[in-house]
Amino acid sequence: MMPSEQAARRRYQGKVNKAQGAFFEKLIEAGCDYYRIREIADIEKTPEPMQPIKDLGGGKFIAHYTKCAQADFKGFLQGGRAVNFEAKYTDTGRMSQDRVTEEQAERLERAYQYGVWAFVLCSFASVGFYRIPWGIWRDLKGHFGHKYITPQEAAPYEVRIGGSGVLLFLDHLKGETENGKV
Repeated sequence: MMPSEQAARRRYQGKVNKAQGAFFEKLIEAGCDYYRIREIADIEKTPEPMQPIKDLGGGKFIAHYTKCAQADFKGFLQGGRAVNFEAKYTDTGRMSQDRVTEEQAERLERAYQYGVWAFVLCSFASVGFYRIPWGIWRDLKGHFGHKYITPQEAAPYEVRIGGSGVLLFLDHLKGETENGKV
């Protein structure tokens, strides 16, 4: 395969991954709306802190990120308990622990220490969806013997898509204990 063909395949795969990641995020946002309408939870996507550098007109601009990312989604449940989670997508058969950056991990750990429901919501190829409790994610090696998780290992934490096409990522959350078992 010629270098230009390889580059074209990488660009194409990058676009496919970006589209699938965006689809995963839309499923999560639909779930947030579902829970908000039913007064179960109020969760929003955390905006990335940016500083505009150049105005291009028409509401468009060039910007750069001003600080490291926080958890992707934050909010609270009925009754006042907070929830923070990171959303990660992969088109491979395993999700590496380092997909959560050091800064995100520190934030989720602090939230967890304060009693917040903290977790990583994973999508494997837009087919399987899993809510991995932070207590499990932060020690994948201790739980599974390696620093990644496969869909088979994540199976106990699977979340389903409801009849209305909504990712029900909060279902059974109140039943989880400190170590992530239901």
